[in-house]
Amino acid sequence: MIKFLDLHAQYLSIKSDIDDAIAKVIANSSFIGGPSVKEFEQAFAEYLGAEFCIGVANGTDAIEIALEALKLPAGSEVIIPGNTFIASSEAVTRSGLRVVFADVDPGNYTLTAETVRAKLTPHTSAIMAVHLYGHPCDMVALKEVADEHGLKILEDCAQAHGATCHGKIVGTLGDIATFSFYPGKNLGAYGDAGAIATGDVNLAKRARMIANHGRVAKYDHEFEGRNSRLDGLQAAILCAKLPNLPGWTERRIAVADRYLVELSDVEGIILPRRANWAKQVYHLFVIRTERRDELSKWLSDKGIETGVHYPIALPKLKAYDHLGQAKEALFVNQADETLLSLPIGEHMSDADVVTVAAAIKSFFG
Repeated sequence: MIKFLDLHAQYLSIKSDIDDAIAKVIANSSFIGGPSVKEFEQAFAEYLGAEFCIGVANGTDAIEIALEALKLPAGSEVIIPGNTFIASSEAVTRSGLRVVFADVDPGNYTLTAETVRAKLTPHTSAIMAVHLYGHPCDMVALKEVADEHGLKILEDCAQAHGATCHGKIVGTLGDIATFSFYPGKNLGAYGDAGAIATGDVNLAKRARMIANHGRVAKYDHEFEGRNSRLDGLQAAILCAKLPNLPGWTERRIAVADRYLVELSDVEGIILPRRANWAKQVYHLFVIRTERRDELSKWLSDKGIETGVHYPIALPKLKAYDHLGQAKEALFVNQADETLLSLPIGEHMSDADVVTVAAAIKSFFG
């Protein structure tokens, strides 16, 4: 079988580092906060080149806390892509703000300046730049729009650890950025975990306080916050994994490049496109085909796992019926039934890629 993702194989490749990290936390009994959390926050901030990093409980909390820290006007509109995971949109709504779904570039599935401009209103307060599938948004173009209209930019980097835009790493290009370390991410914990990054000292302080019951010192609560803290075990695991991320990323890129070569002449599929200014870290390798479900079953029968990200575009979900965007002539509303994610990761050999490609070629005859 060619697995879609093989976390056990990844664990075995760094077993001693992971086991030692976990054992150290248990020995120190530093389960909430403690040295492991501080070590990871510093290490990840250095990796990004960000001034501040705040560890939180998960990626969704990270978005909600970041939105609250931005102090956007109540009821104002946040533009997000219509093809991301619901965590991006539900965080907006749960923060007392209004979601507006915008279309994306059909080649790399990210917001563009043009699709954002199409959804601007006098009530727009922010843009959520979701670097979907590991491909960065064009932050230079989005920042021009934001500066022109006085908008904030939140980067959702849940799928883009290490991606770059015009040579600069994502997570440092907006006002504030959020990360998820869900186990299946390019950098994943062994449970839920997340982080917020920013270069703004005031945003960093407020985000940290929101995540820790509105306080800096114990029992000194300046306002009501919430409980969203990165635990010591997850931080230690992430510290152990972080030095391996560059190598894992390069392997993902190599697998993707091989897919692009092997599948370049297959009629019936549309391959993802990588902008020449982008370093795409390929959290997912997503193709499009009108015969998605047939192809998925064909590959499954041959022992090849696939995924679908995401089968229903956000504007078409029942949760967003009230927004009335399901019938809009958006690419995201039309493409969701054609998306298929092929297996990708450092667990894959060149032979595995050739096997997957050969199976796809055989399906299309």
